[in-house]
Amino acid sequence: MRGISAVLTATNENFSHDRQRIRCVIADDHALVRYGVRRLLEDDLHFSVVGEASDTNEAVKLALAERPDLLLLDIGMPGMSAFEAGRIIGEHGLNTRVVFLTMHEDEDYVARALEAGASGYLLKDTPSHRLLHALREIHRGERVLSPQLTERLKRNASASGVVSSMRRNHLTGREREVMKLLAEGHTVRKTAEVLGVSMKTVEAHKFNLMRKLDIHNKAQLVTAAIQKKIVRVPLPS
Repeated sequence: MRGISAVLTATNENFSHDRQRIRCVIADDHALVRYGVRRLLEDDLHFSVVGEASDTNEAVKLALAERPDLLLLDIGMPGMSAFEAGRIIGEHGLNTRVVFLTMHEDEDYVARALEAGASGYLLKDTPSHRLLHALREIHRGERVLSPQLTERLKRNASASGVVSSMRRNHLTGREREVMKLLAEGHTVRKTAEVLGVSMKTVEAHKFNLMRKLDIHNKAQLVTAAIQKKIVRVPLPS
């Protein structure tokens, strides 16, 4: 009986440990990269891999089905934009944290990733121990950039200042759509119907774009939309 009890205790402990692992989905269109990342994660007791995807559409479907803790997402895969995929994950209210794992060091990509709600932007040449540490930090709620990117941003200004500036000056595609419809006189309800999203989603986009552009009323929104050429200035009749 003591032997059976010991086996059951060990089984329960292993089950509990597995449940505590950080569940990950790997999305990359290169099978060799997915294999390498999977081996790296599964060799660490903190992580488990619950799925792989080779394009962004598949990645979104898998994330919505599995609800992983982390979605590791490459840029430039077939399917929808990786940034759009990240935005969709955020709009569904999942607890999944999106991590861009990519070779692209372009600062505009970093800004777009943050706009899409990413919790991390990590380069593929990051040493394995640093990558694992960064993923654990992201899982705990931190927002992490690869050290190379942080150093590059610091050479121009403080990292937070540069990223904030990029974020203020960049509107997402969906925010531009919302701004156009609102500036043209549509209500929040009508805008939601046109875009096929909820009123809550439209309100969130409206809040974000008004915060970024430091505008506070409808007149300022229309003026900003004209200045950004999102809507055309009406011609005199």
